[in-house]
Amino acid sequence: MEYVKYDVVVVGAGPAGAMASKYAAKNGARTLLIEEHASIGSPVQCTGLISTPALNECEIGEGSFVLNKMKGAYVYAPDGTELAVNGKEVMAYVIDRKIFDRALVEKALDCGVDILMKTRFTSVVKNRVSVISNGERKEIQAGMVIGADGLQSAVCRSAGLSKCDKFLGGMQFEAPYAPNDPEYVEIFTGNDVAPGFFAWAVPFNGMARIGLAKNPGDKPASYYLEKLLLHPVVASRYQGSRTEHVVGGIPLGCPDKTVKDNVMLVGDAAGQVKPTSGGGIYMGAICAKIAGEVAAKAVRGEATVDEYEKRWRSAVGRELSVGMMIHKSLGKLNDENLNEFIAYLNQPEIRDVITEYGDMDHPSVLFRKLLGGSQKKQLIRLFGVAFRTLF
Repeated sequence: MEYVKYDVVVVGAGPAGAMASKYAAKNGARTLLIEEHASIGSPVQCTGLISTPALNECEIGEGSFVLNKMKGAYVYAPDGTELAVNGKEVMAYVIDRKIFDRALVEKALDCGVDILMKTRFTSVVKNRVSVISNGERKEIQAGMVIGADGLQSAVCRSAGLSKCDKFLGGMQFEAPYAPNDPEYVEIFTGNDVAPGFFAWAVPFNGMARIGLAKNPGDKPASYYLEKLLLHPVVASRYQGSRTEHVVGGIPLGCPDKTVKDNVMLVGDAAGQVKPTSGGGIYMGAICAKIAGEVAAKAVRGEATVDEYEKRWRSAVGRELSVGMMIHKSLGKLNDENLNEFIAYLNQPEIRDVITEYGDMDHPSVLFRKLLGGSQKKQLIRLFGVAFRTLF
């Protein structure tokens, strides 16, 4: 296969890379997708829980990758109080990321994208991309380069772009589990199990993905995972043994610039991750489609990389900024404050608002409604005056 020269080279064959390459090819660019691993979707570094809008944004229907459908969540305060968040319909899917990622890449290949596996990006200098492919050093000419290579993005480093503001450490495993309701995710809060973020149990087929993400600088994620297993709810449902260990990180807070010269960053590499949940597929897919389209136009001289920067920030920038403010505010709450916050959410009228306006992809909509309600003073007191001015 001749692959010396391409219009667009996309680095990383995860969901963002697959969507970016697909849209570059759809818009007329000769496109190459490179992936350093020997198989698509491995290693898995994700809870595998994606929202219904995320599935739609990826332009792929329900497939064999769907393991379970989720209609709500149980949220547990540090003191054990349970908050049931009920959805009116299916809110999210538990997926097999290996099968899901491969399906997205197949869609890209159907649009004319070429792919190179076992190919590691090493550098980009102007229009020259250097890689190591199957152990051999090679160079590829590229009009545009899209870095979709995750939180430790080599494209970001090579281009001299800034990293994300913050990286959460995370750990997860799969195990036999007996949930109270197999259609509900379980969320655990508290500084004993997940300081600065939360822990989870995501059930599917008699199993669950049990894990957490936490602030950097605290004890290792493994320490908190052992604490989580002692939580009364988890201890009563976890049935021993562990499979599919995953260790990874979540990038939060977009850098000031995600473009430079002929390089664009997308997905986790650009920090296009929801700070409230750590999910990146929805935002990444939206931005990847813009990146692919702009890259194809740029090689024809019809656009510049600045168009990508402007358009993706217009599409999701405010939601990401608001999400980061919510994340920082929640992260500052001690366990007593978290107990009070979840008790506030547990009031019948507030639960009704959550059911009506709760959206895991757009949490700002719900918070705006809560701040416009009759009990906003309690919310402002918990989060601070600065939070009130956010909306």
